[in-house]
Amino acid sequence: MGSVIIKLIKQERGSIMNQAIKQSPVGNTAHAGEIAEGSASLAVNLRTNPAWHSFANKVFSQDEAVTTKQMLDGAKLSNWNVQLESVSDLLADNYTTVSENFLVTRDNPNVAGQKDVLSVVGARYKTVQNEDLFAFADNIHDGNEGVVWESAGSLKSGRIVYGSMSIPRTMVLDPNGANDETKLYLIVWTSHDGSVAVQSAITPVRVMCQNTLNLAMKRAKQSFKIRHTQTVDGKIAAAREALGLTFAYADEFEKQAQELFAVEVNNSKFNEIINKMYPKPEADVKGAVKKWENKIITIGDLYNAPHNANIKNTAWGVVNTLTERLDYHRTARKGGDSLMAGASGFDAVVTAEKNKIVKQVLALAK
Repeated sequence: MGSVIIKLIKQERGSIMNQAIKQSPVGNTAHAGEIAEGSASLAVNLRTNPAWHSFANKVFSQDEAVTTKQMLDGAKLSNWNVQLESVSDLLADNYTTVSENFLVTRDNPNVAGQKDVLSVVGARYKTVQNEDLFAFADNIHDGNEGVVWESAGSLKSGRIVYGSMSIPRTMVLDPNGANDETKLYLIVWTSHDGSVAVQSAITPVRVMCQNTLNLAMKRAKQSFKIRHTQTVDGKIAAAREALGLTFAYADEFEKQAQELFAVEVNNSKFNEIINKMYPKPEADVKGAVKKWENKIITIGDLYNAPHNANIKNTAWGVVNTLTERLDYHRTARKGGDSLMAGASGFDAVVTAEKNKIVKQVLALAK
C-alpha cells in the first residue's frame, strides 16, 4: 500500500498542484502577498534570474551594473535612520521604570515624516543601519568584480533586512548527463528588533528550481554572526576567515551533493521514503488527513515536475523536491513567520528542517 499511496490519492482527488508547481520559483502567491500588503519589500537583479522577480518592487535589467546604493534604493532600504529612543522619556511623570528600555525606530520608507516603532530593546542593544549591513557584505568579498548584488529586501514590516550576492562559482553534477547546476550566494541579514544578529552566510541555490540548499557541513564554516551588543566595525577580517571565501564550504557541499546524486531511488523507494518521513495521521483531527493528502500530492507532483526530471530517481532529486516544498509550498508557522525568509535561506527553523531532510533521505535511501 505504501508504494502506491501517492498514485491512489491522485486518482481520488486529481493532481491539484500542477499549475502552482509550474510557477513556483517565480510566482508564489504567498510571497507576493507579503510585498503587496507592505510587510515586505524586494529588489532583484535579472542578471542572475532570481526567484520572485515577477512581483518585486524594483527589477534591474540584465545589462545594468547594479551598485550597492542602487540596490538599497530599489529595495526601499535607504535612509531608515534606525535609532534608539528612551522609553522613559515618553512616559508620564507619575511612571517609573525598573530598567532602562529603548524603542527601536525608523523613518518609514514609503510615508514621508512617519516614524515606525520596530521593537523595544535593552540598554546594551546597538543599532545597525542598513547601509552598514550592505557595506559589511561589500567588504567581505573585498571588491571581487565577479560578485554582484542579486536581491535585497525587508521582511516583517521592516524588522528583518537582507541582501544576497551572486558568487562566481557554479557546481555542476554529471556535466554530460543530468548537467544539474547549483550556484553560490553570499547572503547578509539582520534584524532591527534584537531577534537576529548581524549574520552572513554562503548559500547554494539550485538553478532549475531556485531551491535554497543552505546545508550544514561538518568540516566547513557556513555562517558568521555579530551580536547586536557588538559593533560591526573591525569584524570584516574575522568574517572573511570564518566564511572561508576560498570556497571550503563549497567543496564540502559538492561532496555532499555528489553523494546524494549517486544514490539511486526508484519510484517504489521514493514512495517508501516519503511515507516514512510523512506518515498518515492516525486520527483526523482538525483536517489532519486532508492536509497530509495535500502534502503528499504536492511532493509527488514536484518530484515528477519537468524542472526535476534530470535528477529524478536519485536521493539528490528527493532532497530537492522536499526542499522546494518548504521554500514555495508550505503553510506559514503560527506566529507569523515570513515564507520569504525561509526560501531566502535565513529562517533558522526552515534551515534546520532542510538539514534534517538530508540526513533522513540518506538513511532511508541506502
